Amino acid sequence: MAAKPGIPKGTRDFSPVEMAKRNYIFNTIREVYHLYGFEQIETPAMENLSTLMGKYGEEGDKLLFKIQNSGDYFSGITDEELLSRDAARLAGKFCEKGLRYDLTVPFARYVVMHRNELTFPFKRYQIQPVWRADRPQKGRYREFYQCDADVVGSDSLLNEVELLQIIDTVFSRFGIRVGIKLNNRKILTGIAEIIGEADKIVDITVAIDKLDKIGLESVNAELASKGISEEAIAKLQPIILLSGTNHEKIQTLQEVLKGSEVGLKGVEECAFILTTLEQLHLQNEVELDLTLARGLNYYTGAIVEVKALDVQIGSITGGGRYDNLTGVFGLSGISGVGISFGADRIFDVLNQLDLYPREAVNGTQLLFVNFGEEEMKYCLPILQQVRKEGIRAEIYPDAVKMKKQMSYANTKQIPFVAIAGESEMAAGKMMLKNMLSGEQCLVNVSELIERVKVD
Repeated sequence: MAAKPGIPKGTRDFSPVEMAKRNYIFNTIREVYHLYGFEQIETPAMENLSTLMGKYGEEGDKLLFKIQNSGDYFSGITDEELLSRDAARLAGKFCEKGLRYDLTVPFARYVVMHRNELTFPFKRYQIQPVWRADRPQKGRYREFYQCDADVVGSDSLLNEVELLQIIDTVFSRFGIRVGIKLNNRKILTGIAEIIGEADKIVDITVAIDKLDKIGLESVNAELASKGISEEAIAKLQPIILLSGTNHEKIQTLQEVLKGSEVGLKGVEECAFILTTLEQLHLQNEVELDLTLARGLNYYTGAIVEVKALDVQIGSITGGGRYDNLTGVFGLSGISGVGISFGADRIFDVLNQLDLYPREAVNGTQLLFVNFGEEEMKYCLPILQQVRKEGIRAEIYPDAVKMKKQMSYANTKQIPFVAIAGESEMAAGKMMLKNMLSGEQCLVNVSELIERVKVD
């Protein structure tokens, strides 16, 4: 007996209904991106490992899916190297390519390669899958879609303001209540400076970023394990647990960070963004949250994270400012800022809250019953006409029993069925059945179109 087929852990199949829901998500995000002047690009699923490695921090590098070289990948490897069983080193010999971990690093590579063709500031969006060798769990997948929007070639904080507006607009359209968290890596750098641990900024941000997952005690333990002094950890506590309104937090930070130039710059940037957003009356609250660190190493300014308020799930959107990302590819001095919607988690949230509009998941609206060759010839021109009117319609392909065809309509939740037998054909009409109410009426083509469209 053949083994039952399966799919890799952390991946999923999607049914036609699920794909209709996913396309609703993608189309909604795409429409909002277009409203703000973003243009679409795509990049390959795989990139050279030299493009990907070293861009996501040590933890991120471990989660890269590496692609084994084709051909004799043992060529050039000594027996000593093989027997060493050094997985990381051998992977570097066996693999030259990897699946993309996110869309931002490939985008930076794209900008550098195509810089002479682009008009700056360049506003692009990208909706494609990414892969991470993470441990699968609820809301966390190894293959998932990201829906990115980035602006490169502009230092203006208006870009951050617009990206936060996009976040608010998208989730308002979905009907999802969210909390939008804002912070700035310059503030975190300033905090590291004033507690006397400026050289440990990466360790500090990676640990702080885990606060809501592992708790304060575990974060402190991790900080200590990285060689950060007890005195510095003690100084850090009241800062990362700062409370109050955004305005009160800004005032406190201006005082606390007055000894750090870079820290005060981060406070100034946050103050501008928050003050500007107050004039725009967003539907969702934006909160200055100093525990937000986003562990990715390439962020240099504002950082953003979004969580659903009515569903227990991880971050569903994130992003930030990266002033030096293209520099690693040989193009320095180009600043960028971007966000990424996690489509798979949004899919789960919309499912749990049952927020999909009916029209987003409806398939066929009208089924033509097939009684035989003559009836089929009568129905086909009408089928063509209703499709021209934008009605999603199909004809049952086989002339089988009526019961089977009606069962097909019920299973697919098709709301209308058109029936044409001898008497209907003689009258030049069709019997239209409403599958929900059971009502039937004899109609001509224009009446049929009108009734199906009205529903």
